[in-house]
Amino acid sequence: MLFSDYHNHPQGHRDLPYTKEVLEPWAKYARKVQLKDVALTDHGRYHPGINLDEFFKFRDSVKDVKFKIGVEIDNDPETSKADYQWMEKNYNKLDFVLGSVHFIDDWPYDHPAHKEKFNEWDIDELYGRYFAEMKNLINKGFLDGLAHVDLIKIFGHRQKKEIEYYVKDVLKLIKEKGLTVEMSTAGWRKPVNEQYPQEKIIEMIKQMDIPITTASDAHTAKDVGYGYDRLYEMLKKYGFNQVAVFDNHKMTLLPI
Repeated sequence: MLFSDYHNHPQGHRDLPYTKEVLEPWAKYARKVQLKDVALTDHGRYHPGINLDEFFKFRDSVKDVKFKIGVEIDNDPETSKADYQWMEKNYNKLDFVLGSVHFIDDWPYDHPAHKEKFNEWDIDELYGRYFAEMKNLINKGFLDGLAHVDLIKIFGHRQKKEIEYYVKDVLKLIKEKGLTVEMSTAGWRKPVNEQYPQEKIIEMIKQMDIPITTASDAHTAKDVGYGYDRLYEMLKKYGFNQVAVFDNHKMTLLPI
């Protein structure tokens, strides 16, 4: 069964300083769903609240779940420069760096308040731009894995060309760089009502033998491990027998 969740946000969507009270619920709910390896990956833009000393105290106090510390770095036009500086400074203290694309220029396309702007785009042009941004992010370095690789579909907008046209070069680059791709249940909580990535991309990942992480993208502790029974069945359907876990950026593949 699935035992690891490598995309979690104790801060939610705010600069919330890490404290014992903020972190302990994640251990409680991880135990509840029988997780053994959990990475906390708050958004880079909220790095002032990621108190590493507080995390290490929490980690060392939890004996039955391995907690790892990471960060989710994206292409935020306002904060990413400072986010990368913080990440590089603390890189050797982190276990895992997750990369994602949340912006097209200054448009936070996955934010519900800004979804009407999809109507201003040719959808195929938008998909092309999105995956070009992902390649740029990968080529900046430091990443261990990619989050929700087809997040651009969040509100149900679908490209007209086959998805392979957009994603094949991204997956080749991921493979070349030795990175992972997460299998995320978060899309089942979103308007698109589909896991990230879609099944055709899952097929391609399997064919290319790209390692995977499993993830819920939880922004509240009760969602850690969300939808994992369903995800497990999907991974078995496509022949996945291992998931990646990390310790100070070193990848280990473990059986599921």
